[in-house]
Amino acid sequence: MKFLIKSLALAVMATFLLSSSVFANEPLANGKVIDQEKCYACHAKKTGFGNGDMIYTRSDSKVTTLAKLNSMISVCNSELRLDLFPEDESDVSKYLNQQFYKFKP
Repeated sequence: MKFLIKSLALAVMATFLLSSSVFANEPLANGKVIDQEKCYACHAKKTGFGNGDMIYTRSDSKVTTLAKLNSMISVCNSELRLDLFPEDESDVSKYLNQQFYKFKP
């Protein structure tokens, strides 16, 4: 009986740990989807090379801090009427920072 209880407890803990790691990646996954669906094509056109990611890695980037990254995302959202919620803007920022910028929080 004790073995069954311990096994059940371990199974519950393992499920919790696995699900929490999935949820930890949820903002990054959401940010990536938003970037691909709402940002990439415009950035590809803007760079003139057909690669939307180039705007994040160019040498004359206007984005030099995490605060500026957040500001640029907010400006794009309002100016282009992307209809992103604040948490979506945050997810895009987390994704872009993790993928390209690597600013310290």
